[in-house]
Amino acid sequence: MTDDATIPANKEIGRRVLEELWSEGRLEAADELYASTYVDHVPRGPEAEETRGPEGIKRAVSLFRSAFPDLHYTVEDQLAERDCVMTRFSARGTHRGAFLGTPPTGRDVRYTGIDVNRIRDGRVVESWVQYDALSLLQQLEIVPPLPESD
Repeated sequence: MTDDATIPANKEIGRRVLEELWSEGRLEAADELYASTYVDHVPRGPEAEETRGPEGIKRAVSLFRSAFPDLHYTVEDQLAERDCVMTRFSARGTHRGAFLGTPPTGRDVRYTGIDVNRIRDGRVVESWVQYDALSLLQQLEIVPPLPESD
């Protein structure tokens, strides 16, 4: 449980996750922002490894940033209550490295999402992220666009 005085600090942690780690690629920030017990709850395929601890989040960030080296996240909104911070974001980048087996296309991509972080003692202990993966995959032509409806 968190008192109301920690809500601004928790919101700042949520902002730093997107700005310093994901946008700037400062992997060392994960050591400060994430607990050693961190686990994410991002839906993945059945054979995907869970992301745990600062090292796990560094691998996830590196995967995206190697495919989209100019990846930039913008914080659109934030809400916080108790020990959770919800951050609605938009992201953009250029596909310059392999991503999910797809070679670089040079395409500019944009997507949106929501990141929910549970924070304890000034560190993220759990995350739930929902982003528009379908749109991202369609922009890279990994998945065909949906047919137009009549």
